[in-house]
Amino acid sequence: MILFEDALKTVLSQEYIFAFERVELSDSLGRILAEDIFSDMDMPPFDKSAVDGYACHPADLANLIAGGKQPFVTLQLIETIPAGTIPNKTILPGQCSKIMTGAMVPAGAHWVVMVEDTEKTGEDQVQIKGENTSKNICYRGENVTTGDLVLPKGTLITPANMAVLASVGSVNPLVAKLPRVGIISTGDELVEPGITPGIAQIRNSNATQLEAQVRTIPAQPACYGIVSDESQALREIIDRSLAHNDVVLLTGGVSMGDFDFVPAVMQEAGIEILFKSIAIQPGKPTVFGRRNNTFIFGLPGNPVSSFVLFEMMVRPFLHRMMGYNEMPMELKLPMGVDYSRRKSVRKSMIPVIIRDGVVFPVEYHGSAHINAYSAANGIMLMEIGTTIINKGEQVYVRPL
Repeated sequence: MILFEDALKTVLSQEYIFAFERVELSDSLGRILAEDIFSDMDMPPFDKSAVDGYACHPADLANLIAGGKQPFVTLQLIETIPAGTIPNKTILPGQCSKIMTGAMVPAGAHWVVMVEDTEKTGEDQVQIKGENTSKNICYRGENVTTGDLVLPKGTLITPANMAVLASVGSVNPLVAKLPRVGIISTGDELVEPGITPGIAQIRNSNATQLEAQVRTIPAQPACYGIVSDESQALREIIDRSLAHNDVVLLTGGVSMGDFDFVPAVMQEAGIEILFKSIAIQPGKPTVFGRRNNTFIFGLPGNPVSSFVLFEMMVRPFLHRMMGYNEMPMELKLPMGVDYSRRKSVRKSMIPVIIRDGVVFPVEYHGSAHINAYSAANGIMLMEIGTTIINKGEQVYVRPL
């Protein structure tokens, strides 16, 4: 049995062959960039107005400042400049142009006064008043200059990053291909969700859960159904799934019961077992191995175990396979109540609700109680050797 930290290090240190593809920008959400993205232009590409107002000459700004407690300057209006047009006239002292937000600032203007600080005093006359002397100009290249790196390789493409890609014309970004993930459920006690279980049977919830978790990566799940507790059938489905996927998730058959064949069958299939027991609760009998460039996780059959191990170990591994190296966020937050457990020989992962920045454990009856996670929005980590956490004490939580 190894520590969770060592198991995670083993998983994330594996080497593999990356595959890439170009996708439409509209299909890139959640994908991982496989190339650096550089700007093909300055941003803004010209000096532009940050407000609706009047573009003025700097000499008139000086006159306004010199006007005392109630300064004002009357200027001749020479032009109106909508966004998306090129100014026709140069601003001289005593003149101004009406300008819209985002429009190009005309030559000669070094200052845009907000429309709120003006008053129209004639058909072509504007009185500038007030003490607001902010320039209200976004200068060319102040955000990004041509050739700047705007998104590095390995970036997770979020809605904001899609806007960045669009702004530099990257309409077919190179991204990592989505990993193919095979999902196998073992156990003679299992039936599919649409079947009413008989005596001593339960519905197969793990496959549904893991398929949904895989899709949130995003990755490509492929479900192989339920396999009986028989070595030959298990060997055949393992070989078939390894041949068509990058990662295989197998639930059940990994503990110490008489019908738990998974570790032995994995070895018979030529899989190198890298570990087969972790000092965590739930999830102790977790197996991880590889065959060539394909990987397999043997997860416990209890649904909480498979859910938690996916979030804590499989999710970061699938992200790493696509070149995304950021680990999921962990927050350090105060405990809302006293909490205790009887045994502390393993690291515990406990479903919690984060409410107003405070952590509250949910009602939880053990690794078969997946209902606890329908209410939870985080996983609290309780270290080896810790039996009591007092109200107000800081704990680490992985948001879900």
